[in-house]
Amino acid sequence: MAEQKATNVHWHEGDITREHREKLLGHKGATLWFTGLSGSGKSTVAVELEGILHEMGIVSYRLDGDNVRMGINKNLGFSAEDRAENIRRIGEVAKLFVDSGQIALSSFVSPYRADRDQVRTLHQEAGMEFIEIFVDCSLEAAEARDPKGLYKKARAGEIKNFTGIDDPYEEPLNPEIHLHSDQQSLEEEVNEILDMLRDRGIVNK
Repeated sequence: MAEQKATNVHWHEGDITREHREKLLGHKGATLWFTGLSGSGKSTVAVELEGILHEMGIVSYRLDGDNVRMGINKNLGFSAEDRAENIRRIGEVAKLFVDSGQIALSSFVSPYRADRDQVRTLHQEAGMEFIEIFVDCSLEAAEARDPKGLYKKARAGEIKNFTGIDDPYEEPLNPEIHLHSDQQSLEEEVNEILDMLRDRGIVNK
């Protein structure tokens, strides 16, 4: 966990709790953590799910890897250390959304198990739902899609530390949901996630 550098700081509890906010919204907060190779379909599933949740009257917010690196994490690169800090910050941001009663849709390659487990622990210690969703896709299929042309650049040596090429991807060992985006339809993937949200009592629609 990150070191606490600031001194003389104290957590200030408010009068409105997460339970109050969830009651107001009509559903529980949770973090859905989409992990997988670049091009595996993480963002595609998250965007589709966000739209369906909105139609259902369920409040969610999507945190996307590229979007976050253009703002709160714009000072981070792709070294192992920067990747760890990238995920740590996003874990804290996702936790804030859950505390507000919303469903955080966090879509990040997040290649290292230790980093993902740290975010899981952060949520568990706060009594918050954390659902790891492994968007599984073969490297061949992801590279064939290559929507941003990143694999082509990585193969040409123009991008260093690219996951799946010259940096490892550590697959989740026990994800709550294991999707196969090169075998399932988008509808099947989204329905599988919605079924779990209902089973866990996060949504009741």
